Amino acid sequence: MSQVIRHDQIRTIIIAPHVSEKTTDLSQKHGQIAFKVRPDSNKKQIKKAVEEMFSVKVASVKTVSVKGKKKKRGLKIGTTKNWKKAYVTLAEGQNIDFMNNEV
Repeated sequence: MSQVIRHDQIRTIIIAPHVSEKTTDLSQKHGQIAFKVRPDSNKKQIKKAVEEMFSVKVASVKTVSVKGKKKKRGLKIGTTKNWKKAYVTLAEGQNIDFMNNEV
C-alpha cells in the first residue's frame, strides 16, 4: 500500500476491532483500543483511518505482527493466516463507543 491514502482506502485499512479481556482492560485503564488491520498498512495510515472513521484525535499507534497458529484438522496440518494488530491510544478525553445503545 502506498504512503498516500485515498479516501476509498480508509475503510479497508481497519478490518475490525479486536476484543478480548486484555484489550478491554487496556481500554478502561489507558484509553487504548485494539484493531485488526491490514498487514501492509503503516502507523500513519492507521492513525489517519481511525481519526477519519471515528472523528477522534489519536495520540499514538503501536503495531504488532501476529504469527498464525498451527492447527490440526484430522490428518491435515496447517496454519492460520498471519495478521497485524494495532494498539491505538486516544488523546485525553476522547472515546470510541462500539456498543451503541441506540436501536
